[in-house]
Amino acid sequence: MTHLSPNAPGLPDGFGRVATDLRVSVTDRCNLRCTYCMPAEGLDWLPRPEMLTDDELVRVVGIFTGLGVRSVRLTGGEPLLRRGLVEVVRRIGALPEAPRMAMTTNGVGLDRLAAPLAEAGLARVNVSLDTVDPRRFAELTRRDRFHDVERGIKAAQDAGLAPVKINAVAMHDEFGRDNPAGLLQWCLDRGLELRFIEQMPLDAQHAWDRDRMLTSAQLHERLGERFTLTPLPDEARGSAPAQVFLVDGGPATVGVIASVTAPFCAACDRVRLTADGQVRNCLFARDEGDLRTPLRAGASDEELAAVIQRTMLAKRRGHGIGEPTFRQPDRPMSSIGG
Repeated sequence: MTHLSPNAPGLPDGFGRVATDLRVSVTDRCNLRCTYCMPAEGLDWLPRPEMLTDDELVRVVGIFTGLGVRSVRLTGGEPLLRRGLVEVVRRIGALPEAPRMAMTTNGVGLDRLAAPLAEAGLARVNVSLDTVDPRRFAELTRRDRFHDVERGIKAAQDAGLAPVKINAVAMHDEFGRDNPAGLLQWCLDRGLELRFIEQMPLDAQHAWDRDRMLTSAQLHERLGERFTLTPLPDEARGSAPAQVFLVDGGPATVGVIASVTAPFCAACDRVRLTADGQVRNCLFARDEGDLRTPLRAGASDEELAAVIQRTMLAKRRGHGIGEPTFRQPDRPMSSIGG
């Protein structure tokens, strides 16, 4: 195996953006069955031989960091389901250009793994949680695991994986059970940073309907009935996906990620690696760069880096949701990685 030189060119695309943030899906498997993500019976998971091994995964992440990636977020599926995850985190943290590491998780099992992950080098977690009503949680996820998630969040805070952020998909509910303001208050009471996300067309069922989506404007209106929201200046946002608001004058904040109605593609600095070794230059990409095949055929780091760079150069200007030519990716979110 060869190694990239310290001066290897980075990861630019054709529109002046440079990728420095890598999202790594470590598995497509999940222990919840969220209604907006997958069917009740689950999906056909990737065969294990098709998934990158720990050695392959760490090597590829090392190539990305050699190309200028400075932050890595581990995702899934549910990343806590990957065996050996703690050791993978430790090995990524030992790379010559060690990135900042975070993880997005549903929180089930985090009570056991938060401290070991923190000790191994994980800096922070985002926990996906759409409701704090246990019955509504069971309905949305088809699993009665709300209190497991609560324990996981507390364990993450105790382990120093701070700030713990909560990701919530903003949804319409014809029966009025979803309560964005109540969720925000729950987070404020626990010192958690809440980020609402507009529902995107990434479900396995391909049943996404824009008219059923709770938009950023509608969400702001609902939150405004209970809280005073003051936007932070645009320059404070940088390449972050969320528009952040002070809540009742601060210091607490809430973020809104308006991926559909106010896309942030022009400032995007992300690139994605799937659990089966494919590079995606956009969450909604229709094409991928195959790393697994050349990797297993003995390709050098330079040859793999060239695949990554070619894939990034093909990145489109924007995701195109709402345009006549838009087509939802064949892969669902659980297979792409968040």
